[in-house]
This record gives sequence, C-alpha cells and structure tokens, in this order.
Amino acid sequence: MTSPEPPGTPSTVRLDARSLRGLAHPLRVRLLGLLREHGPATASGLARTVGESSGVTSYHLRQLAEHGLVVEHEVPDASRRERWWRAAHRSTILEPLPDHDPATEVLVDEYLRAIAAAYADRVVRFADGLPGLRESLGTEWADAADLSDWWLDLTPEQTREVSTEVAAVLARYRASDPDLVPEPGTRRVVVQLQLMPTSTTPRAAEAP
Repeated sequence: MTSPEPPGTPSTVRLDARSLRGLAHPLRVRLLGLLREHGPATASGLARTVGESSGVTSYHLRQLAEHGLVVEHEVPDASRRERWWRAAHRSTILEPLPDHDPATEVLVDEYLRAIAAAYADRVVRFADGLPGLRESLGTEWADAADLSDWWLDLTPEQTREVSTEVAAVLARYRASDPDLVPEPGTRRVVVQLQLMPTSTTPRAAEAP
C-alpha cells in the first residue's frame, strides 16, 4: 500500500476504560503500531513480522477491532480468504481516567509497560541499524539523530506544561493531511517522548 493512512482516518483515539481493556497487551500494542507505521496488512503478514502464528495475530486483531482500534481494509485484488486490516486512528491519547478504579489502574500499568517495551525495542533497533543507515542514506541522517535525556525538578503542573509545549512544537512539523506528498529530501522520523516522575527528591541547595 502506498499510503499508511487511507483518506478519512481520524487523527486520534482517546482511551477510556473499555478501549484500554482491548489494547493493554504487548502484542496488540505492537500490531497497532505496525499498522500505523506501515499501513494495511493481513494477519499472516503481521505474523511474519512479529514472529507469531497467523492464528495468534488474527485473534488479537479481532480483539482490537472489537474495541474500535482497527478496522477491515478493502483491497480490490486481494484474496477473499485473507482479511486486510488498518489502524482506525493515527495516534492514541491516554489521559487520566475519571475514576481511579484499581482494576482500571492495573490496565493502565499494563498498557504503559507494553508501550515502554515497544519504545525500548525501537531504540535498540535504531542503534543496531546505524551502520546500515550510514551506508544507505549517508552520515548526514545518522548525525541528525538524537538520543538525549534531561533531569528536571518540576511540579506536576510544570510537567504537564513541558508535555504540552513539546507537543505543540511537534504538531507544527506533522502533516495535517497524511495523504500529502512528502517534500523532497524528507524521510519519516519518529519522535519518542517520555516524562517519567521518579522517587528521587531534589537535593537541597547548599548553604553559602
């Protein structure tokens, strides 16, 4: 497929307790991510990518569909025996859920662990692929990449402000229409953002 997101794909889905139950699984998170990154695929095609049987990927795709996260995709020349699937949204937003139900919080934790594993795997694959990246695209693209971290002493309100401001910057660079032809010289770049409060208390300022 030439377009990862067919025309009319909604921009975001905001997870609620029900949709969270459908997504809080490592393989489902990965399958949804692959559909968003590479476009429509079949259960057997995804199975080869993730190293599972087509029966396993088919089951998890149906669960994602039941919760409105993926939908069937029409492919005119495709075999009728194989169903094609596509992501129903471009991205996922997890906001604080109104009720702090312990069972729901367990799902939130499972979902975030699955996201963390997917992000970590992506970074490792990027690092492992740097020699090939330099060979295929040149050193310019490899040098443009950045893996950095910062330690900040923030309040919860400031932490949310950082997230909002960074998202606003990235939004300026994201095409509003996924079907627009990319500008010459561009490539797909993934930006990962993690804001992780720790249990470490900031050191008190030293007395003069």
